[in-house]
Amino acid sequence: MLNFPNAKINLGLNVIEKRSDGFHNIETIFYPIPLCDALEIAESEKTRPFEFSSSGIPINIADKDNIVVKAFELLRNEYELPSTSIHLHKNIPFGAGLGGGSADAAFMIKMLNDFYNIGLNTGKMEDLACKLGSDCPFFISNKPVFAQGKGEIFSPTKVNLSGYFIAMIKPEIHISTPEAYAGIKPKPSANLQSLIELPPDQWKENITNDFEDSIFPNYPLLSQLKKELYNQGAVYAAMSGSGSTIFGLFTEKPVIRENWKEHYNWIGQL
Repeated sequence: MLNFPNAKINLGLNVIEKRSDGFHNIETIFYPIPLCDALEIAESEKTRPFEFSSSGIPINIADKDNIVVKAFELLRNEYELPSTSIHLHKNIPFGAGLGGGSADAAFMIKMLNDFYNIGLNTGKMEDLACKLGSDCPFFISNKPVFAQGKGEIFSPTKVNLSGYFIAMIKPEIHISTPEAYAGIKPKPSANLQSLIELPPDQWKENITNDFEDSIFPNYPLLSQLKKELYNQGAVYAAMSGSGSTIFGLFTEKPVIRENWKEHYNWIGQL
């Protein structure tokens, strides 16, 4: 079975408060985009529980630490699964704020459920995905949502970017979660669920990512890339999640500029 786990962007991200468990409550819009990895599973004749291989962007961690393998082991601990061959072709960059690893894990749960006829419903798969990461459950239904809590509480949203083009630039900058939250000052809800209903060409003045205020001063290149996307004609540009991808939404397909080519970049249609 072959499937293509897709990335997401955050449309707005507001950090509301710090929780007693050390995490933060946020509000954001998760929106799926057609930048994909490839994930394939097949029943194996080996005696080992699984075989894992990868290609594409190098994955420099032990197999047992890969979130796809963790998803497999999570289901294997609850349900009887035969030996399985797993291959992941990595195309979504790491540390980009695009949820690539979370998508891979969620798609693994869905694929195992279908391939081995486990019979899990959407709610159960979301519960399992939540054990692997706060944004993993989003990729089970894989539809635009307004997310609250740690990013795992979903409400429907009417936002529809069909027909828009998206350009993304991901420089070689890695921002850890502790670093991202270090400069954050939580503030009350910005009513993002209502603001997202404005036309996209009004988002620039109304919808923000709180992490930009704390991260951009330390990484001026990110601010420069955001300005460049606006200069190129984006109706809205922002950092996705805690970075370091900067994306822009366009009504017409933008052109890859020469100075973008030194970074990971991608242009697609939503």
